[in-house]
Amino acid sequence: MAKSFTELQENHPCFASHGAKTGRIHLPVCPGCNIACRFCERSLNDTENRPGVTSKVLKPAETIPLIQKALEISPDIKVAGIAGPGDTLASDNAIKTFRLIDRHFPQLIKCMSTNGLLLAERADEIIAAGIDSLTVTVNAVDPEIEAQLNDYIVWHGKKIEGIEAAKILIENQLSGIRKIADAGITIKVNSVLVPRINGNHIEKIAETVAAAGAKKYNIIPLIPTAKLADEPAPTCQEIHAASAAASKHIELFLHCNHCRADAIGVPGRTEFSKQIYANLGAYGIKENFSHG
Repeated sequence: MAKSFTELQENHPCFASHGAKTGRIHLPVCPGCNIACRFCERSLNDTENRPGVTSKVLKPAETIPLIQKALEISPDIKVAGIAGPGDTLASDNAIKTFRLIDRHFPQLIKCMSTNGLLLAERADEIIAAGIDSLTVTVNAVDPEIEAQLNDYIVWHGKKIEGIEAAKILIENQLSGIRKIADAGITIKVNSVLVPRINGNHIEKIAETVAAAGAKKYNIIPLIPTAKLADEPAPTCQEIHAASAAASKHIELFLHCNHCRADAIGVPGRTEFSKQIYANLGAYGIKENFSHG
């Protein structure tokens, strides 16, 4: 049975009300993505601090000794999360990894992030894997707006663009959220705030995902990069306005640290990823992929 929202508030740094007191380990096991978000740039390096970055993509079996090492260094780690660098449902690696974690470290909270394109059709697998919390990135619930943030999706082997792609994505996200919420799994929704495009749409997203069953909402200010490199980052006033609008409908998460896909430790306080991944190598590959 998935851990309750109250348990997550006590032990999961992304659900704590007043900042992180416990740690997490992010396991970068997902190599590819099925969405080309216009603001995302995936990179393999050990210098940048943002979503979509890792020093190496791991195989599921490689994660178990790394978790053991991380727990020895940082015993306050309570969460094993998978948030990239690609999408967790675009391959089987995340599900395989969570099954291994359930066997070797059953005490850890299992947390998954996804763009939600395959969420509806893979919901039963997520539930069976014993996931405790799920984060879904929903940047619009209006296809006209979503189409401005996403170049295309790859769905069942087909590249689909524009409004058609946006409709498929949004439908699958909301349907999947309903299925996962009905199974008792706590859901957090992330939205990347691009003021010119979805700034006036945040309240509608929050209202819609709350009605679908999401418990927490996180507004991520745009990091100008990839095809939106020339788009200005949100101002403090724009972030505050979006937060105020969303908070009418859902509880907000206000302590996001833009974590890497291989982050380890207590967010904002400790970081052990370089120590843990020291001998795994770093690379300089960049691709488009979706925020986790």
